[in-house]
Amino acid sequence: MNKSELVTRLSEVQEIPAHTADKIINLIFGNMAEELIAGGRIEIRGLGCFDIKNYDGYNGRNPKTGEVVTVNPKKLVRFKTGKELKERVMAG
Repeated sequence: MNKSELVTRLSEVQEIPAHTADKIINLIFGNMAEELIAGGRIEIRGLGCFDIKNYDGYNGRNPKTGEVVTVNPKKLVRFKTGKELKERVMAG
């Protein structure tokens, strides 16, 4: 499911206009992004948890040339599936 399908489903189930459903989805996703950018954690019961993993920089090698390359530190979003979702997927 992509974002537009989610908007369509929300508008059908809640019987609201599609533009209102789009605003709701954008508000939710925007707030989630802001929380992660601020270094926070998002936990949605029954679904899972989102958090940020910080990776240190390191020296790597270019596989073609063998040249040493500096890899900068980075942050990645992680998602850990909740128990209820795991069980529902396994049962389905």
